[in-house]
Amino acid sequence: MEINLKYGKEELFLTLPADTKVYTSDYQTEKRSAEELLSDSITNPIACLPLNEQLKKRRKGKVVIVVSDITRPIPYYSFLPALLNYITNEGIPKEEILLLIATGMHRPSTREEKISMFGEAVTENYTIIDHDAEDDTSLVALEGKSWSETEIRLNRAYVEAGFRILTGLVEPHFMAGFSGGRKSVCPGLAALQTIQMFHGYQFLNDPHAANAVLKDNPCHLENTSIARLCPADFSVNIVLDQNKKVNKIISGEQLISHESTVAYLKERCCKRVEHPVDLVITSSGGYPLDDTFYQCVKGFVNCLPALKRGGEILSFGGCAEGIGSREYESLMKQYSGRPDDFSDDIKNGRFFIKDQWQFQMHIRVLKKIGVENLHFYTTNIPRDTLQLLSVNAHAVSEENLADSIQEHINQAVARNKTIAIFPEGPYCSVI
Repeated sequence: MEINLKYGKEELFLTLPADTKVYTSDYQTEKRSAEELLSDSITNPIACLPLNEQLKKRRKGKVVIVVSDITRPIPYYSFLPALLNYITNEGIPKEEILLLIATGMHRPSTREEKISMFGEAVTENYTIIDHDAEDDTSLVALEGKSWSETEIRLNRAYVEAGFRILTGLVEPHFMAGFSGGRKSVCPGLAALQTIQMFHGYQFLNDPHAANAVLKDNPCHLENTSIARLCPADFSVNIVLDQNKKVNKIISGEQLISHESTVAYLKERCCKRVEHPVDLVITSSGGYPLDDTFYQCVKGFVNCLPALKRGGEILSFGGCAEGIGSREYESLMKQYSGRPDDFSDDIKNGRFFIKDQWQFQMHIRVLKKIGVENLHFYTTNIPRDTLQLLSVNAHAVSEENLADSIQEHINQAVARNKTIAIFPEGPYCSVI
């Protein structure tokens, strides 16, 4: 069989045996436009009044709409203008509307990315700011503590808003169970110190901090408790199909609407593993998710349940922006070949550094299959650098990428290896 997979903004076509297990989502084609889906959703929300009625309860302050950054492939340009027009038609001038990008610990958005995400008209005519988890002046403490008894600081603009709207992509997430909803608040709008507990060693060492798992998941319990401390007035949950087109929008009360969206996802993109295999092939989801190696880690953590202990992962990602943040790159190089030392150091509290959580999740893969069996292909990181990232490094040219991956597959077939493939990378989860 021939299967196409995303690599950056391109596609790879691979040939696999007919008995390859294919893990892919099964969304039905949605004929309505994203704008139509939004309109139906905000006029028929779950567990609250329609958005126009909710807006009448607005407190003193701006209408703050929380949006995702470029690492989430939400086509905001296809429905956000309609949402903004809806709000202004309710008598709220655009000067009183703020778009707040929930960056978490990610870098600020560029102007080009804002235009790509929201469209030029929105970018030019509305105030858009990025959350900064390390800017004390833009953070404010909440009354009460989180599930873990942690004191919480969130983005001041969100806390002091007259009306709060959350928007976000709901998809399987390799530590929080599912993204979206409460995750837009934490880590999306949280202070670094708040994120330290959410992404700390103890939370991520819990086996319930895993893909498609919410029950007893400490990450889910923590950020849900934080979302309750400063609740949104309205939530817009977006689901994308395998082609990254809007398939469903479910709006309403922040927690109940998110639960309903998760139930929808579980029926369509969460597959059960019947027989683990010798080799799993996975993309990293394509652009924008595979723009850094940091984001690519989600792809090979996601497929672990489908893989035999000691099996192989064949993963690839564009990495057009390289490895990730400076802190993450430094950390990966510092502990290259020493994952046990890293685990001991963070377990014993010797340090906490931005993005360390990604390597902690990465180590789950190393413990199951080892570095030599974790194959990673890319065209944008040199081999001498790539081999420092705790993978079996395959730095190849664009011309040789597909052929190199195909040859790896052919060798596995010749050795009678059982094979599974994840064409959508982490967008389709296994349990």
